[in-house]
Amino acid sequence: PRACSPPLGPSSPLPDCSPQVQPHWIRPLEVGQSHVLGDEVTVTVTLLDSNHCPGSVMFLFEGTFGTILYTGDFRYSSSMQGEPVLRGCHIDRLYLDNTHCHPQRALPSRQQATRQAADIIRMHPQHQVVIGVYRLGKETLLVDLAMEFRTWVVVSPWRMHQMRLLELPDVFTTEEGAGRIRAVDVAEIRWDTLVSWNTQHPTIAILPTGRPVKVSHPNIYLIPYSDHSSFSELCEFVKWLRPCAVIPIVKGGTCQDYFQKYLSPAPQALPDLTIPKPVQELVQQQSRRKGKEPVCLLKRAAQHSTPRGVVYESPEKDTEKSEELTTVQVPQQSCQSAFCPKGSCICHTDKEKGEGELSGEQPGAVTAAGTASQAPPSDEHCAMGLAEQYLLAPLPVLKQYSSQKFDKLVEDFLRRGEES
Repeated sequence: PRACSPPLGPSSPLPDCSPQVQPHWIRPLEVGQSHVLGDEVTVTVTLLDSNHCPGSVMFLFEGTFGTILYTGDFRYSSSMQGEPVLRGCHIDRLYLDNTHCHPQRALPSRQQATRQAADIIRMHPQHQVVIGVYRLGKETLLVDLAMEFRTWVVVSPWRMHQMRLLELPDVFTTEEGAGRIRAVDVAEIRWDTLVSWNTQHPTIAILPTGRPVKVSHPNIYLIPYSDHSSFSELCEFVKWLRPCAVIPIVKGGTCQDYFQKYLSPAPQALPDLTIPKPVQELVQQQSRRKGKEPVCLLKRAAQHSTPRGVVYESPEKDTEKSEELTTVQVPQQSCQSAFCPKGSCICHTDKEKGEGELSGEQPGAVTAAGTASQAPPSDEHCAMGLAEQYLLAPLPVLKQYSSQKFDKLVEDFLRRGEES
């Protein structure tokens, strides 16, 4: 879903935060409950609280491919060891949030970071406090500071709407000046805004982040408050879980070397790449409904690719790709042979017009009887076409012909080449 953006000004309408996904792709799942998806071919998925921003979850997948835990953004807590579905669970692959996966990225707990922020505020009793936050996240910090200093937290109307949706404690207000603490977008914490705010009232700004940030004003204070796991927490999590493999989810980051000593020696389950029988039957039914013949052997070979692992793409992209496959242009066919019976068409294509572009319904395609609508090509192409057809023909097709009949087919093939 597309993240909602804040309006440009205080008088702008509230943002549209509805998911930009078609409803038929959405299936609500309860956190902490295992859900079995599918009928004859099933996958079990369980959602677990990831201790990140409100509503964030981890996904546990169990099926013929093994057991996969995808953390997404998460902050490890020892309470996760109490999850019944994870206790004693053999994890084949752990997709891990490696945001702070480096020994030098030591972080305090969020409770400790909150106390640091409170200490900074106490050191400036006459100052207004501005806290830079993202569109979602660190709401707990705002609530804790509001309760600590018994003050309202001033927010914009769109953020107020969001806080109500999250059903947070009633410590937020849109009334300017009603409270000592104000939450703004992190992008507003800059030199020029601090200068402007301090002309009106003594002001300090707090940036709660675990990332290294360059401070541009002496009144900007960084506190190491993060919704992502620290390096020590990641080590504790992997050591407890003992997966067979760890895969980082943040691009450009590596972390496997740090966890080698914690991995399970048990063999990792290999993905089941066979096509289940119900899926095969479904494809055949769809082909019959559309009035199409089964895909020929050469087409199947062209469309098959080496497994790429877990690839996440939106349903819209998958739909676009499937539509592109149905509109691919076909090169001119360059053979004629009886080795193209119905349902087993194998044809040599003209490489000058592009390899791999195949379609059985374009001009020049070989018919079910084995004749082509185009004129026969050169002898060189014909000879290669016959060899490819014979070598690639399925064994049941070859068994239909005796050796004498095959010799006659070769003679007929060569005779057509000479006559052309």
